[in-house]
Amino acid sequence: MTHTDLPDLPDNRGRWGADDQRGTLNLIDADALARAAACVRTGTWVSLALPTEPASMLGGPFAPPAPPSPPVQQALLHTGTPPMGMSEVLVVTPHHPALTHIDAVAHMPVDGSVYPDRPLGEAVTAGGVAHGSTAAFAAGIVTRGVLLDLAPGSKLPAGHPITAADLQAAADLWALDVRPGDALVVRSGWRFSWDHRESGPGMTVDAVTWMHEHGIALYAGDVSDTFPPVDPSIPMPLHMIGLARLGMPLIDSAAVDELASTCVGLGRYDFLLSVAPPRVPGLTGVPVNPIAVF
Repeated sequence: MTHTDLPDLPDNRGRWGADDQRGTLNLIDADALARAAACVRTGTWVSLALPTEPASMLGGPFAPPAPPSPPVQQALLHTGTPPMGMSEVLVVTPHHPALTHIDAVAHMPVDGSVYPDRPLGEAVTAGGVAHGSTAAFAAGIVTRGVLLDLAPGSKLPAGHPITAADLQAAADLWALDVRPGDALVVRSGWRFSWDHRESGPGMTVDAVTWMHEHGIALYAGDVSDTFPPVDPSIPMPLHMIGLARLGMPLIDSAAVDELASTCVGLGRYDFLLSVAPPRVPGLTGVPVNPIAVF
């Protein structure tokens, strides 16, 4: 199946020009930044990053980047001598499902191209990613974030297909006005596990269409695309539509339980979201520590 078989899918390709690499981050305008700043009232902040432990230290055996190895396969410690201090060399798999990371649009080519319809052979070369790489958000991302908790105090059923109705119901529960340029954080109550006897919930095309209609600039959550897919029309809606067609960066494997508890305690579900990826260009994704500030 190709996207040409499904012409009614939401699409931003061409919206900001043929050379655009920022995608939906273009929606973060002065109004979005003002909304974000207005959310900072108490000085409370919460990290949305999963804790990560290296597989081996001190130059131990190398752990290959395959399940169930941790996302940081090796941390090689160099014990410096005065006046030099200690240092490390890390071997990291950025797109590991147990590592909170942000996907650049080049991460998911569809129909032989990457957003916004740049041929794959031009976008990705032997020397690295020339178009749609992590360079697009190297300056950092700041905008208003909104949390949609789809299962407050609990978790969604296994294999639940998350629809637009689910997202809208969560927004209505706290009278959240989700606006263009906002970052969407979704909680399903599921945590990453190598045990696949139960398939967690997953996003549908309908849900990603809702994100497009509301002008979501950035997605983060504890739920992403699942295997087997919950939506038979597109196997990976967040990646194959969100990244490839909308140009919407994805923060995969976000830790959202502490965020949800903080929102309950403060009685509000919007905040300033700060995302500061390492300024390493030419990659399809990097680890990230998103911070929600109230």
